[in-house]
Amino acid sequence: CRSKESIRCYSVFPKHYTKPIFRKEEQDELVTNEKFQAATYLSFKPACIDETSSEFYDPLVSKFINYLIKQGKKSSARYLLERAFLSIKMIQLQAYNSCDSNDKEKIELDPKVILRNAVENAKPVMELTQIKRAGQVYKVPIPIDSRRSRLLAIRWLIQAAKEKTRTDFLYDRLAHELIQAHNNQGRTIKKKQELYKQCQANKSYAHFRW
Repeated sequence: CRSKESIRCYSVFPKHYTKPIFRKEEQDELVTNEKFQAATYLSFKPACIDETSSEFYDPLVSKFINYLIKQGKKSSARYLLERAFLSIKMIQLQAYNSCDSNDKEKIELDPKVILRNAVENAKPVMELTQIKRAGQVYKVPIPIDSRRSRLLAIRWLIQAAKEKTRTDFLYDRLAHELIQAHNNQGRTIKKKQELYKQCQANKSYAHFRW
């Protein structure tokens, strides 16, 4: 697009093309409202890679793979996360088989659930930003939105796995870090707690946001 005065969008498809209806709930709603017949005559844009109704698609897994990509090799990033999931499964199964029957319900065996919980536990709600006032730079705590919070959580998890001093492969280190973050432990959780301590120490500068 160009400037706001003359907005011109460059697209392969004309403006009358509508977005694809890929969710099963929306398709069922069209059928119940008897609008399905009218929708068959509309022109639809092709669905993007993240617009799918497949039960195997997970938006968080796809986002995590995108952050793992190096030098444009998405297949390598996908293989790395798949091996990390396999390591998580092996570690959790070993813990499940070795614990008492009363504690088996507390052990999560699904790697995707562990990834989801690890990212959720690592999400910060505050961060520090530099604001200049009267020729001096202050570190001011500010709240952050959900997208920025998820970005930091995923970035910290990957960075913590790369910084581990273990001699294992990266996917094994990533698996251990995800399990620790799932249990509210590990380097990523410590990094979030240290950030909160810094925000608490600089809370007297919070009024500089306005």
